[in-house]
Amino acid sequence: MISGSVAGPVLLLVLVVLVLYGFLIAPASRSRSSGAGKGLLPPGPYAHRGLHRRDGTAVENSMAAFRAARDGGYGMELDVNLTLDGEVVVFHDGDLQRGCGVDRKLNEMTWQEIRDLPLFGSDQTIPLFSDVLAEISGAVPLVVELKNTPRREELCRAVAAQLDRYPGAFCIESFHPGIVRWFRRHRPDVIRGQLSGGAALFTDQTPLQRLLLSGLLTNVATRPHFVAYRHQDSRTRWGGLLRLRLFRLLGGTLVGWTVGDTDDRSWCQRFFDAIIFEYFLP
Repeated sequence: MISGSVAGPVLLLVLVVLVLYGFLIAPASRSRSSGAGKGLLPPGPYAHRGLHRRDGTAVENSMAAFRAARDGGYGMELDVNLTLDGEVVVFHDGDLQRGCGVDRKLNEMTWQEIRDLPLFGSDQTIPLFSDVLAEISGAVPLVVELKNTPRREELCRAVAAQLDRYPGAFCIESFHPGIVRWFRRHRPDVIRGQLSGGAALFTDQTPLQRLLLSGLLTNVATRPHFVAYRHQDSRTRWGGLLRLRLFRLLGGTLVGWTVGDTDDRSWCQRFFDAIIFEYFLP
């Protein structure tokens, strides 16, 4: 047992650590965000990469999937990346092997080279971000994930310029804190989110980087309005109890990704403020 003379300093130290940790992971102030496409994160659920289906009738990040989500009244999450010639396209991977069967990196190819490539063997192709914005035109909210491209700042500028003219509700998110920080500095009114998960998610990072990213410690630089956390990691003692609940207690919003048809959907919908889903209709 801890003696009374020791218990006081120990409790004080624990309190100081919690206060310091709370300061480091605290969200942005909601009072600083207002306007169309801004303000509070629109309530979900959000269809992951559009309302895509296993049967291939609507593949991920395709116009067919985005139209299906819009027509169903669902918000949608989508990924944006940059081609060699600076076009913003909606595509998840850094290379084209999985999506198009081409062993090349996306950022080493021009829009003309990729525009007609079939997506996942379907009759659908990679869309331009501008075409998706024109098609949805504010009908449902968008969660725009900016990918970690070598030309991150150029991607941020290009995406921000297009969203400046967009009439509907949207927010941005990214795994890379530098991208989230760019929006904090240059578009402070736009709702921004930090994508994260448990330390095992960040396989390509150093142990220190894994600690910073999974522990939400980069929030001190990015001050996100919401954290989008891998739902499988949210039930761990440190992921669910200390990190996420403290972030929410401080005023942040929690989003769970990606909730599938075989996951504990009921628990996810109770725990998170919004979910990003696929292969079922909430």
